Amino acid sequence: MPKVSVFIPVYNRSHYLCVAVNSILAQTFTDFELLLVDDGSTDTSLALIERYAAHDARVRAEANGANLGIPRTRNRGLDLARGEYIALLDSDDYAYPGRLQAQVHFLDTHRDHVQVGSWGSFMDAHGQLGTRVRRQPLAAPDVDAELLFRCCLSNRSIMARTAVLREYRYREEFPRSQDYDMHVRLAERHAMANLPAILVCGRQHPGRSTRLTPELGRNRKMAIHRAQLEALGVAPGEADVEKHYLLSRGGLAGRDDVQWAEAWLSDLLVANRRARRYDQAALARAVGKRWFILCKRIGRTLGPWAAMRMLASPLLRMAAPHVDWRALRPGATPSLALDPSAPTP
Repeated sequence: MPKVSVFIPVYNRSHYLCVAVNSILAQTFTDFELLLVDDGSTDTSLALIERYAAHDARVRAEANGANLGIPRTRNRGLDLARGEYIALLDSDDYAYPGRLQAQVHFLDTHRDHVQVGSWGSFMDAHGQLGTRVRRQPLAAPDVDAELLFRCCLSNRSIMARTAVLREYRYREEFPRSQDYDMHVRLAERHAMANLPAILVCGRQHPGRSTRLTPELGRNRKMAIHRAQLEALGVAPGEADVEKHYLLSRGGLAGRDDVQWAEAWLSDLLVANRRARRYDQAALARAVGKRWFILCKRIGRTLGPWAAMRMLASPLLRMAAPHVDWRALRPGATPSLALDPSAPTP
């Protein structure tokens, strides 16, 4: 049995698939199988993965026979995986050569963690590498607290313990954001982390499902937020859930929004002291980031009022000892750069 099953679900990605597959076949860690599951593609994707399987014993080609959708296909990948660990990658993305090795080492040495992700870079539809880096929280308490506001584990970067994910499974009522839903459910009982290294590169192009179904994604994320808030002992109204969703996505813009955010974030900290769901210091860090970024962004239009409101708030004083303010500066870069020897996507 291989140590790792790398699972790539495939649907009409013949233009990009070779980049994803070749990036796995070039990994420095070699004890893996590459599981490719075609979800009823209507292009040449299935023929392509069958050719890979015919020429490389590490590759397994499977086909659903019809389009089953993302959650059912991901669950089929969990059922077919033979490795102790399962590593996820999308069929239009890229994994840097040291990815599997770094994540296997982490899970081997952190038996209390169920999965680990990483930071990521981005490329365009033509494979041109951009400058943006998606930084994610690192330690388990910070990942847990940040999940209250956004999905802070990039699905393309995940390596997890196969048996645990197989137990939880992806829920079919989440055709979008099924990974976020999975992470939130896992976080109730398990520790998860991110590595401070750029191990994956996501491809930005018009055909990504996130761009094709934005309203569905918004609806599902708001459903996840509502369930989290209710579990924390908060009884949110519909407007509160919507603003909570917008808080981490740059959708709040006026003075009323600032006033709402200050009261709302304070209430979350109070509710957590009662419920003890999140590590309080980690939640203060997450809250402090939201407050700082909101006031700074709104300050561009509202001027000094926003800065004065930010500085006067107890939220800033409460969060100040816990927040790495340097990481919030415009243009801040990760501490670990790309491996200069890594091939260009």
